[in-house]
Amino acid sequence: MRVLMFGWEFPPHIAGGLGTACYGLTRGLAKNDVEVIFVMPHAYGDEDQSYVNVVNASDVETSFATMGRDEEFWKNISFINIDSNLMPYMSPEEYVTEKHSSELAGKNHVDGDVWKQRYNFSGKYGANLMEEVARYAMVAEQVAKNLEGQFDVIHAHDWLTYYAGLAAKRVSGKPLVVHIHATEYDRSGERVNTQVYDIERAGMAGADLVMAVSDLTRKIVVEKYGIDADKVITVHNAVYFADTDEKEVERGVEDKIVTFLGRITYQKGPEYFVEAAAKVLKRTKNVRFVMAGSGDMMNKIIRRVAKLGISDRFHFTGFLKGDDVRKMFSLSDVYVMPSVSEPFGISPLEAMKSHVPVIISHQSGVAEVLDYAVKVNYWDVDAMADAIYGLITYPAFSKMFANKGLEEVTGLKWENAALKIKKGYERVLNKNK
Repeated sequence: MRVLMFGWEFPPHIAGGLGTACYGLTRGLAKNDVEVIFVMPHAYGDEDQSYVNVVNASDVETSFATMGRDEEFWKNISFINIDSNLMPYMSPEEYVTEKHSSELAGKNHVDGDVWKQRYNFSGKYGANLMEEVARYAMVAEQVAKNLEGQFDVIHAHDWLTYYAGLAAKRVSGKPLVVHIHATEYDRSGERVNTQVYDIERAGMAGADLVMAVSDLTRKIVVEKYGIDADKVITVHNAVYFADTDEKEVERGVEDKIVTFLGRITYQKGPEYFVEAAAKVLKRTKNVRFVMAGSGDMMNKIIRRVAKLGISDRFHFTGFLKGDDVRKMFSLSDVYVMPSVSEPFGISPLEAMKSHVPVIISHQSGVAEVLDYAVKVNYWDVDAMADAIYGLITYPAFSKMFANKGLEEVTGLKWENAALKIKKGYERVLNKNK
């Protein structure tokens, strides 16, 4: 079986859990005899292709003369304000000038190979994200044409790639599976970005099968997006164990270290971590708190730490990835994930893999598969502080959670998750026969 998969990131160039999940998933699928062609907006060339064939969308030449013929499909991306004469690499000012001169010359339509272009995607989450999502869909259509007859199923990860998946389905007729790693309700609460919500809903509605990373996420998909429950299945994430041994890291302090690692945004609950830290520090001073990550709440959190008078016990590392993440876990005595809404949450699994006891919120999907994690409500900073204090103060308590947690997480393998995904592929293929 061959799968045409659309993602947005892939290690080592990742911004969060999505790339990590795609890596583990593709390895798991390979071990279940599923061949994956993984398309991403911008590949750097150093991605691990041992188990996957990576296609760089920035290298795909697309003929835009053929675009727009199926108005029923392309109206779905009409929110992108891109005129048909827009050329890549133009600044807004250059575009206005060029468009004006073209209109004066009556050049409102151009035929032929003039319209064969390559877009140099950034592959990032910047100001041009919506534009790149639309362009990615156009390139996806070309990729599907180029690979005609070479894949059986299309698999798209998160809202960034749903239009790409729909475009590939439209031209190939192959079934589409969309993978929900997070929804707009997780990222923004009830104040959803309607553009993103519309893309998510269109992707789910147009898919043959929807895969959610937790029962929590599945419930949101059914209730908030109105998707038929029979079309939505849960496939929990797992953790990848590298073959190399963990390197021992030398500690520079004797204090216990409690770590938060993730985006410093509303969804991840960083403010609750800070409030719990302040309560712990009223009971003991032999502890340091580390916030590893970056995000739109960074300045607010720094000001709150200063106001609470705990700056000398609180450290900000900035965004970490790869070996730096593993090093941070090796230095940690406790890992805390106080997410307000977490579809799954791979980082606690990575911490447990490093023999670190974890505290997670009940509002996380990973809570569904873990018995040996301390679970609290994200808003209950007293319970969170008590759990942190207990784990750094009582060695037997900490050792039990670390040892049992490592045993538990060892059983959460990507091969098992991938087998369930493969069965999902078989389900849609049999339905389409």
